[in-house]
Amino acid sequence: MFVNIMFINIMFLNIVMKNIIKRDKEDKKINNAGDWIFIYGRRKTGKTFYVKNFMEWDEYFFVAKDSSIIYKNENITFSEFFILFKSLINEKTVVVDEFHRLPPIFLDYLHSIGTNGKLILISSTLWLSQKLLELKYPLIGLFYDVPFTIIDERDILTNLKIKDKTELIEAAVYLREPILIQHYNSPMREFLTKYLIDNKMSIQGLVGEIFREEDKHLTKVYDGIMHAVASGKGISSEISSYIFSRGLIKKDNPGLIQGYLKNLVFMGILQKESVFNKKKFVYSHISPFMDLFFYADEKYGLSETQISERFISDIIDEKIPFHIEYFVKSLVSKIYGMVSVKIEEPEIDITLISFNKIKVVGEVKWKKITMGDVKRIEEKLSKFNAEKLLIVKDKRGLKSDVLKIFEIKDLLNIQLQKKNI
Repeated sequence: MFVNIMFINIMFLNIVMKNIIKRDKEDKKINNAGDWIFIYGRRKTGKTFYVKNFMEWDEYFFVAKDSSIIYKNENITFSEFFILFKSLINEKTVVVDEFHRLPPIFLDYLHSIGTNGKLILISSTLWLSQKLLELKYPLIGLFYDVPFTIIDERDILTNLKIKDKTELIEAAVYLREPILIQHYNSPMREFLTKYLIDNKMSIQGLVGEIFREEDKHLTKVYDGIMHAVASGKGISSEISSYIFSRGLIKKDNPGLIQGYLKNLVFMGILQKESVFNKKKFVYSHISPFMDLFFYADEKYGLSETQISERFISDIIDEKIPFHIEYFVKSLVSKIYGMVSVKIEEPEIDITLISFNKIKVVGEVKWKKITMGDVKRIEEKLSKFNAEKLLIVKDKRGLKSDVLKIFEIKDLLNIQLQKKNI
C-alpha cells in the first residue's frame, strides 16, 4: 500500500482559507494500486503535490525539460540516473516525475524488468498518451493507471465552507480547478473576471505546457479543437469543419481528428458523452474554467488583446448556467452510478441510463422559477418512464407530485442514503 498511514484518514488535502478539500476518489485508487503506478493528467491538477506529500517513497527524481535529472537538489546526467535507478528499484520505492522526457532506453528497461520493486511514474504530456495509445511502447498492463483531473464534484461540495448557497455552488463549479483554489476570494463571478484578465498569460502558459513537447503543427490542431469545443461545436463533424476552416487539416473529415480527440479525453482535458441510441458523441471541456478561457479567447481574443471587465463579466454570466448544468449532470451520474447520455429530442439536461434503458431524467434551472415552470417541466418529462428530477437554485415554494425537486447540495443526501442501504 502506497499511501502513508498517517495520512489515510486525512487523505489528500487542499486548503482554501478555512476550507479543506479531500480528494477521496484519487485516494481510493491509490490504495487499490499495486507496486507500479502510473499517474497522469494535464498539468496543475495536483499530481506532484499528491505524490510528494501523501505517498510513501524513498527516492524522488524529477526530469527537467533539458532532460537533466534533479535528484536531492542537484542535477545529474541520464547516465548517472540510470545507474542509480537500477541499483535502487529492487529495494526502494522510486518516483520518476515527468519520466517521458527520458530516452527510450529507460522504457525498454522497465519492460525488461517486469514490475520488480516499487515504482511511481508521473507524466503530464499528451506525447506519452499518444505513444501508449498507439501501442508503440510495451508498458500497458505493467502499471496501475491513476488519472488526475480536476477535483470531484462530491469532494468540492462536501468540503467548501461557504454559507451563501448561491456562492457555494458557483464557487464549487470553478474551484474544482486546483490552480484557482489558493487565490479565490468571494464573490466568485468578480474573482473569475479579474483572474481571467490579470492572469491570462499564466493561463496561456499552462495551456501551452500541455502541448509544449508536441510537434508544433499538432499543437495547433489540439489548440484549435479546444477553441472549437468552447465555442459550442461538440460533435466531431462540427469540430472537423472548424479545424479545416483554419487550414489545420487537409480535408474536412472527422476521421482525421479522432486521434486528437482520444488523446484529449485520455488526458482529462475533454470529456465525451454518447448520444442515446446513436453512434455519435458530444465533446465538452472537463474544466469549466478552461472552457471560459477558450470561449473568451475565441470570442474576444483574450489571450492577445486587452479586454474590458464588462465583456468578460458578460461571458461569465452567459456561461455559468451551462457550467452548472454540466456540474449537476456529472454529480447526479456519479451519485446514481449510471451513465450520462444526450437525448436530442426533446433536449433535456440530465439523462441517465442503465443497461441501455433510461432510468433518470431531469432538468437543471439556475434562475428563479415559478410553479408554471414546474408544470411545463413535468409535461416535458412526462414521456419518460423514469425517475424525474428538477434541480433548482431555490426550491422554496415549489411542489410537484411528478418531480423530485432538489437544491444542488441536497443531492449529496441521496448518496448518503444509498451508502446506508
